[in-house]
Amino acid sequence: MAARTIPVTNVRRWSPRRVGAWALGALLVAFVAIQFVPYGRDHTNPPVLAEPAWDSPQTRAVFLRACGDCHSNQTVWPWYSSIAPASWLISRDVQAGRAEFNVSEWGRPDNEGDDAAKLVQNGEMPPWFYLPLHPEARLSPAEQQQFIAGLIATFGGEAGGDEEE
Repeated sequence: MAARTIPVTNVRRWSPRRVGAWALGALLVAFVAIQFVPYGRDHTNPPVLAEPAWDSPQTRAVFLRACGDCHSNQTVWPWYSSIAPASWLISRDVQAGRAEFNVSEWGRPDNEGDDAAKLVQNGEMPPWFYLPLHPEARLSPAEQQQFIAGLIATFGGEAGGDEEE
C-alpha cells in the first residue's frame, strides 16, 4: 500500500504584515484595558493650609508657574493626566514633589525650601521631562537669576554650584 499524501492548502503563513497587525491589535487592547485601572485619576487638590512669607508677589507667581504643579496643592491637571499610563506617572510625580517640598503646607516639619535656589541654579528643577509639555516653566536667564534671588530671600539657603561643603 502506498502512502497517501494529503495536500495542505489551508496553511496560514505569518507574514511580517500579519505579525505587525496582531502586535498593533494587542497593544490597542492593552491600552484600552489599562484605562480601567483607577490609579492616577484623582485630581482633587488638597486645601492650601499655609504658605511661606514670600519675598515678593513676583517670586510667588514664578514659583507657582514653574514649580507649583508638583510643589503645591494648586496643581493644574492637564488633559493627558487622565489617560493611562501618563496619569500614573504624573500622579506619582505630583505625590513625590508634594512630599518633598510643598509651599501649600508651610510649617510642616519636613518641609524645607533652603535647597530650592541651588536646585534651580543647577538645572535640577524643573526636571527635563517637565519642560517640553510646560513651556511656561522655562525661565529666561534674567528671570532665573531674579527667581533664585527671590527663593533665597524667601526660604533662606544659598545658590551655588555642586561644590562639596
